[in-house]
Amino acid sequence: MGDVVFRALGAVVAAACVLLAFPAQATADDGQKRLFTFKDPRITESSGLAVSPTHDGVYYTHNDSSAAPTFYAVDGKGRTMATFQVRGAQARDWEAMAATKDPATGRGVLWFADIGDNLDGAWPDVSIYRVMEPQTLEDATLPATRYRFRYADGGRNAEGIMINPRTGRLYVVSKEFAGSVYAAPKKLRTDKTNILRKVASAPLMATDAAYAPDGSSYVIRTYFSATLYRPSGEMISRVSMPELKQAESIAYTADGKALLTGTEGPRSPVYRVPLPDNARSSTTPSPTSSTPTKNTTPASHTAADPGQTRAAGTGLTAKNILIWLAAAATALGTITFIARRTR
Repeated sequence: MGDVVFRALGAVVAAACVLLAFPAQATADDGQKRLFTFKDPRITESSGLAVSPTHDGVYYTHNDSSAAPTFYAVDGKGRTMATFQVRGAQARDWEAMAATKDPATGRGVLWFADIGDNLDGAWPDVSIYRVMEPQTLEDATLPATRYRFRYADGGRNAEGIMINPRTGRLYVVSKEFAGSVYAAPKKLRTDKTNILRKVASAPLMATDAAYAPDGSSYVIRTYFSATLYRPSGEMISRVSMPELKQAESIAYTADGKALLTGTEGPRSPVYRVPLPDNARSSTTPSPTSSTPTKNTTPASHTAADPGQTRAAGTGLTAKNILIWLAAAATALGTITFIARRTR
């Protein structure tokens, strides 16, 4: 078994060399600009990010794990406008949020995902909360509707959710070396656990995801870059991201022409990154392509598809590669140690 492990380590090193050999699709500063910095000292681990669907120039965020069920509304300069507590919710490990508009009432709807699971299956189920967007931006406590979820193929860690605005369907994106996009049932139930089923592949170690406001595309963020897809799961383009301390969040701007991305840490910045022309919201997908196609593999990373392997490397820096290699080497070293001890 030891020989197998060392061969695997060699493959990791070789893969990293391939990644370094491919340049990113766009330079790290192509039209990118810092939109604002969170000013509130309470926002220390901004993990979710969403643009208000009804209040112009308003953005929402929340902290990561070990925090109260709280979210913040900030303006275009990063100043907190209001703080909201969510009643009837827990914050075991909030990792993502999304914002939609109720087609029946026109009111905004906010979704908060308590889906983090660093032990990859320690929790029997995970929860996502639905909160009606406040019509007045002043401190308040808001009621939540709780939906419980379980993965059809076993528990896993996840940090991304997105909702197709055309169909209203919710998706969870897992954070793994071979990640996946999971679709929730068309109709969510509060009286039973909803089953999440894999419908597409996701890039390595996805940290967030979002749907375009018009439903024409979706984006999956990783620590290193972002990848755009059509609703069918077909890859559109890769987008290099600004180098951040710990890239955790992504969202589309209200007009669908750019992406917003943020990171954890006190006084963390949010950047605006323009979308490539072939991924603007004016692109209209086929009416039948509203759901990622099951078993599509636009974001899988196999040696048989150099283009897909390259996708994982878009925007990587030498520092990123070294960090990734160190983590991989540590994991493989642990496997080797266990193998030798259990002979």
